Amino acid sequence: MQLSNEEEDYNLSLSKFESMLKTNKVLFFDSEEFEEIILHYLDMGKAALAKKALKLALEQHPKSTGLKLVQVEMLVYDDKLELAEKLLNELYAIEPTNEEIYIQKANICSKRDQHEKAVELLNIALQYTDDYADVYNLMGMEYLFMDNLEMAKESFIKCLEEDLEDQSALYNVVYCFEFLDQNQEAITYLNKYIDKNPYSEIAWHQLGRLHYGVKEYENAIRAFDYATLIDDEFLGAFMEKAKAYERLKKYAEAIESYSRTIELDDATSYALLRMGKCYEKLGNKVLALKYFNKTVHEDPLLDKGWIAITDFYVRQKNYQKALFYVNKALAIDNQNRLYWKRFATINKQMNFFEEAEFGYRKAVEFGDYQLDTWLFWVDILQFLGEFESAIQTLLQASEYFPEENEVEYRLAGLYFMISQNTKAKFHLSNAMRLNFDNYILIEDLFPVVWAKKMVQNYIAKHKKL
Repeated sequence: MQLSNEEEDYNLSLSKFESMLKTNKVLFFDSEEFEEIILHYLDMGKAALAKKALKLALEQHPKSTGLKLVQVEMLVYDDKLELAEKLLNELYAIEPTNEEIYIQKANICSKRDQHEKAVELLNIALQYTDDYADVYNLMGMEYLFMDNLEMAKESFIKCLEEDLEDQSALYNVVYCFEFLDQNQEAITYLNKYIDKNPYSEIAWHQLGRLHYGVKEYENAIRAFDYATLIDDEFLGAFMEKAKAYERLKKYAEAIESYSRTIELDDATSYALLRMGKCYEKLGNKVLALKYFNKTVHEDPLLDKGWIAITDFYVRQKNYQKALFYVNKALAIDNQNRLYWKRFATINKQMNFFEEAEFGYRKAVEFGDYQLDTWLFWVDILQFLGEFESAIQTLLQASEYFPEENEVEYRLAGLYFMISQNTKAKFHLSNAMRLNFDNYILIEDLFPVVWAKKMVQNYIAKHKKL
């Protein structure tokens, strides 16, 4: 009941103040009422009203330290640091044991990037404060600014020892552990925290995330389950639980969790896409395609949605439709090497070799240096009779794969094709040194070259060696 009365008084003070502004009548408020009114407007982002309230407050209570500290806070907010510092020094002369003075001085130092000095001042504030949690939290933030993650972690842990319910400190502790690559230590810490505060859905959720990060998916699901039992509308926990189920190949359970996220909020393209993938894994092609289509309907600019449909049709060997959808993805992101490789592969399957060659060329241009990409590209160039281009492409590939027999055999074959026999023999020797048994590539890829007696003799000679 006490809390209810306090809330009622607080609302009455606000109504009374706003009524005064409308009628231009000057009403009396005690200094604490004014502090709450000013801080309310600051929290709401209504700086003009906060300043108006502060002006009236100081007229009615010119000697109130609390109001002057609020004035300091507003000066710091407006980056009027020198004025704020001057006022703080005046207040320090009157109340040298007021912890808020040191906190505000630390705030000014922080604004000036003097974070070590800010920590010194916060340590002094600890000697006078009753609210240790707040000061430790501020210290943690200063250590974060200094990239001192160990000290930041220690400060946030101390904050939580004072106030178990401080959610921002809990998030920050986990952030520090993760940044320091201390995932197992973080799991140990959170288990101890949960022993003291078992109904913290945030702690359970963070514990689940950490288990997921170290691939302990069963433990992750257990933690997410607790988070959703405590808060059955915890969308993030349902989403993370679904991802963990996917990792365990429990696709039906994953779908159920993704569905719950859609019940709680508007459907996200991510959830719809994942549901489509799960249905496809379960062999339900109809529902898979339905959810892929829902994905792109929800977010037509989500290239991953179009790619999911592309891959679906590739697996069905329906290359005509796959080509249509990969073009949709490329229209959104035409610098994605993976999309260009799909474009090339699909065109190759449809015997559109010039388009396939263009696709592989674009894939490499945008950073796809996988061996198979180079080889597919070269084989198509050879098929198109562009031997010189194929050789130049292979020489480029050999910079990434200097000891790759498949590159060397192809270079040998191509040089034989253009009658540069010395270079051809050099690369054929290299290829056989790297993997003699793979000489059948010459027979498979260059039957005209294989038919030459000179080539067969050269291979036979190396076989004897």
